[in-house]
Amino acid sequence: MPYLVHRWPEVMDGLSRLRASGWKVAIVTNGTADNQLGKIQRTGLAEAVDAYALSGVDGMRKPDIGLFEVAAKRCGMALEGGGWMVGDNLVADIGGGRAVGLRTIWIDQGARGNIQTVSYFECTHRRAQVLENQACLRGAIRFRRAARSNCRPIHAPSKGSAATTL
Repeated sequence: MPYLVHRWPEVMDGLSRLRASGWKVAIVTNGTADNQLGKIQRTGLAEAVDAYALSGVDGMRKPDIGLFEVAAKRCGMALEGGGWMVGDNLVADIGGGRAVGLRTIWIDQGARGNIQTVSYFECTHRRAQVLENQACLRGAIRFRRAARSNCRPIHAPSKGSAATTL
């Protein structure tokens, strides 16, 4: 039901800043084509991202690495170049992102999560940590190097194009 989906105004500003800084941004999402495409169009995200890969169109579902590869290719990028996956599902988003070598941020929606599950997917990046370090992250994006900022470190997996999920 795309008409029930809304986005926060800050999302468009954030996506605009990421793209202006040279990041490629893609949406990788599971679900039926008409529903997910409706959400992307209704929220204005279709114009705010470089590409999207929809399981209902592309015939595979996260955590299948193929869907992430489709998104990266549509952005003109290779997954080997690194990047981020931001998502709310430990298996589909975080597990899939980690499987292709992306750094991940889990939007935990207030869920505690089974500690073994969280540890298995190496989910040490959580929304709360990101919000806590927001000013530092802005600086890192601006300089494109975290080493130039004075951020309080958050765990950064050794491997890691920027993707998000609906």
